[in-house]
Amino acid sequence: MPIQLIAIDIDGTLLDSRSQLPPQNAQAISDAASRGIEMVIITGRRFHSARLIAEQLPCEMKLIVSNGALVKSLDGETHLRTLLPAETARRVLDATQKFRPMSAVIFDRSAKGQIVLERIDWDEPVLGSYLNRHRHQVAEVAPLPSCLDGEDPVEVMFIGKCEEIRTAMNELENLEFRTDYAFALTEYAKSGFSMLDVLAPGVTKGSTLAAWAARQGIPRENVMAIGDNWNDREMLEYAGLPVVMGNGVRELKSLGWATTLSNDECGVAEAIRRHVLGND
Repeated sequence: MPIQLIAIDIDGTLLDSRSQLPPQNAQAISDAASRGIEMVIITGRRFHSARLIAEQLPCEMKLIVSNGALVKSLDGETHLRTLLPAETARRVLDATQKFRPMSAVIFDRSAKGQIVLERIDWDEPVLGSYLNRHRHQVAEVAPLPSCLDGEDPVEVMFIGKCEEIRTAMNELENLEFRTDYAFALTEYAKSGFSMLDVLAPGVTKGSTLAAWAARQGIPRENVMAIGDNWNDREMLEYAGLPVVMGNGVRELKSLGWATTLSNDECGVAEAIRRHVLGND
């Protein structure tokens, strides 16, 4: 059946390994949009971070951000929102105190206080570098659970080395209130860096993509999704045409789905041209 919606992950998919948008990807997206195909960015990034990338693309699109917790337009209008109850977020933080240096609470806010940490090491090479670029959106609150003063957050996030995040995930998997939240893992083995997002129950890229497609009257058979990492699995399982990047994690590539070139070889453009545009 003809593709009516294309959902594209950002990091490791749309962007190359230098976090740049290849012109070939932008052109293929523009060509697909000119045929009336709905384009959707779908990412673990926060809205304001994802919008910086989407604004470089030459067509209108919706953004599914924070691994499915929010659906927004480029102008910030919210179409769908599923927040993590503040009490659940507090229980998660209380149960994971030993991971506090790598913990953050993310809110759906327009300015300062989007990202809240207990203490920030601005000189830390990876996280400190990232936070320095977003200083106007970051706040320090100690102790961290006290930032949960009635406003439900988007998520609780754990950021750190892969092995540390895997340990945190294993502990979260075994908490007595495990059914009160979902989580999404994003792992970059080459750099040894990982993120774990604790979200409201049932929230995944796949569940929100399904809800958005249904709202648009588009059946799953007419949806194409392109991704590379663990947090993309549910959206790939949902899509009628799932495509895994050549640089994708091995487990995704073993599931029998279509594959494309790597993010450094403009795999998004190749997938769109092969499966949607007919290489024209």
